[in-house]
Amino acid sequence: MEGLFIPVLLALGALGISGVKVTSSSRSMLVERLGKYNRQLTPGLSLVIPGLERVVSHESLKERVLDIPPQQCITRDNVSIEVDAVVYWQLLEHARAYYAVDNLQAAMVNLVLTQIRAEMGKLDLDETFTTRSEVNDVLLKELDLATDPWGVKVTRVELRDIKPTQGVQQAMEQQMTAEREKRAAVLRSEGERESQVNAARGRAEALVLDAKAKQEALLLEADAQAKQQLLLAQARAASAKELATVIEAHPAAAEGLRLLLAKDWMAMGEKLGSSPGGSVLMVDPQSPASLLAALKGLQEKS
Repeated sequence: MEGLFIPVLLALGALGISGVKVTSSSRSMLVERLGKYNRQLTPGLSLVIPGLERVVSHESLKERVLDIPPQQCITRDNVSIEVDAVVYWQLLEHARAYYAVDNLQAAMVNLVLTQIRAEMGKLDLDETFTTRSEVNDVLLKELDLATDPWGVKVTRVELRDIKPTQGVQQAMEQQMTAEREKRAAVLRSEGERESQVNAARGRAEALVLDAKAKQEALLLEADAQAKQQLLLAQARAASAKELATVIEAHPAAAEGLRLLLAKDWMAMGEKLGSSPGGSVLMVDPQSPASLLAALKGLQEKS
């Protein structure tokens, strides 16, 4: 009896050790009893009855990354492009994910590919590059809703790369080259036009400045001549006034003036005598003023 008791104890001990399960806080274990789901093991030490119970699934509860391979899509304007993406997801309900779908990650990959093709088909080629963030938001909302029955939470979706076909890429490069050449031509023409405008403006301003300078010179010259005539007139008036004052104050000076005028009159007479046509000079020898006026008129005629 004692010989049989020891092997039985050893067998029971071995069974007990094999039934002890340690679950970390970042992982989850599903236990079935006699082929039927029984429970999800909580973090820490758990006991699974050997022969009656078994662990059927052991998964991580951390956020994971699902790499979506490149796939061919057709845009709304019938352009073929290649799109790949990355999806961040987390397992929230282990039991639903295990029993609701077979091969969870493969199902998620096919779901993401289907959603990407559908969204790319709604956009033109140019919109696929400019609305990437909006497409990411739409994919996130749709995938999160579709995977909710599987106990999965999709936290983020990112389109990594959008590649048109080789022919489309060449056409886009040619279009970009043409656009750059067009912008360069426009810039050159605008520069030339601005240069011509500046040159014309400079010539116009130079002509205006030159006209102003000439006008100012003429005004200055006219002003100077006016001032000169005024000064000469003032000088003559002052001289005549002074002469009249002297003659009035000194009668003898008038006699001297008459002699001087008579001398000039004689010289003028000789000049008149030698002139081809001759001239007649009507003057009162007793009046110096009359003689001066006659001599002045004769000089002007000669």
